[in-house]
Amino acid sequence: MEVRWDVFVIILGAAFVTFLPRVVPLLLLSRLELPSWGLRWLNYVPVSVMAALIGQALFVPDGKWVPLTQHPELWAALPTVLVAVLTRSLLFTVIAGMLSIMLLRFLAG
Repeated sequence: MEVRWDVFVIILGAAFVTFLPRVVPLLLLSRLELPSWGLRWLNYVPVSVMAALIGQALFVPDGKWVPLTQHPELWAALPTVLVAVLTRSLLFTVIAGMLSIMLLRFLAG
């Protein structure tokens, strides 16, 4: 088997570009003490990222607007959000989402 050095260099470059933005902030921020407002702000980052990912998947699947009648994921999200708000349990939320989408896909045929 022949080693293609250009592919090897591309893989190393991709690894470096992926590794660098993760390690540099970690090294810099581990030595600093952030102010309380900065820590409060950082608490919202995971929720914001998850909302953006879910929002895009629900409202614009495959980059196109889909009619509500052809979009069971959006309808399944409604009871799932209700369960999440009422129980604040990740397990029950995932179960509610799975059951909702299964039921809607079964009823839709």
